[in-house]
Amino acid sequence: MTINLKDLAASPQGRICFDYTIDLSAEEVNFERPFPVPVRVVGQVSDEAGMIRLQAQVEAEVHTRCARCARPVVYEKNVPIDFLLVSGAAEDEESDDVIAVEGDDVELDGIAVPELLLDMEMAVLCREDCRGLCPKCGKDLNEGPCGCDLRQVDPRLEALKKLLPPE
Repeated sequence: MTINLKDLAASPQGRICFDYTIDLSAEEVNFERPFPVPVRVVGQVSDEAGMIRLQAQVEAEVHTRCARCARPVVYEKNVPIDFLLVSGAAEDEESDDVIAVEGDDVELDGIAVPELLLDMEMAVLCREDCRGLCPKCGKDLNEGPCGCDLRQVDPRLEALKKLLPPE
């Protein structure tokens, strides 16, 4: 969605409100497509004492898999956005909360989508105490033990095993 900053001066309250959705179903994050449902962006651009401020909330339903057991996980993600918009000529001031704008148009998707993607978790768990999968047989350990012998003997010490009495 594009907002023309000239319209901001013409608006009676000195603000432009917006509420729209973005289709990010083709977007890939960590080898998955986590956004099958459209992402909602709600907020406003306002003129505060000559400073143009963008405030928004990006709301997404994220579909992913548990990093330990690979079960499907669905959760709500809300990312706040708060930036000052300055003209491209005023790029001298380097700050994390300032965005330089060329011309009169601001492309909101170009701000909201990167903020959402940068805020994504690298690993999501289905629950805090997820036990994961057995490294030998692949059974989900959340459903109970698998019975595999997970003791690993260092191959360099294997010769010492012959010195132990048989079990």
